[in-house]
Amino acid sequence: MPKKHITSPDAPKPIGPYSQGVISGGLLFASGQIAIDPATGQLIEGDVAAQTERVIKNLLAVLKEAKMGPENVVKTTVFLASMADFAKMNEVYERFLGKEPPARSTVQAGGLPKGAKVEIDMIAAF
Repeated sequence: MPKKHITSPDAPKPIGPYSQGVISGGLLFASGQIAIDPATGQLIEGDVAAQTERVIKNLLAVLKEAKMGPENVVKTTVFLASMADFAKMNEVYERFLGKEPPARSTVQAGGLPKGAKVEIDMIAAF
């Protein structure tokens, strides 16, 4: 099955050997994003709410590059450094994806890249 790589200038460059997104079989698989500011390449400062907002904006940039939007998202996985941050993350998440929320899993991770508080990946359908 053919695949197409998606790269958005409005999302951070990958910090490892992976693509921002890959389209295959009518689905966009957006790699996990942490709260890296695309302009500076640095993890933003702030609590989990601020980091969640940056993460979702990064993911939305990848969706936009694929000519998609939040309404196309069918599944997300949220990785939290601490489940104590669940409510704060959820408030921000709902602002962006709460109208018709996708399926979601949320897990506490043993550690996230660059000491991030949250990472989210997405699957979207055309």
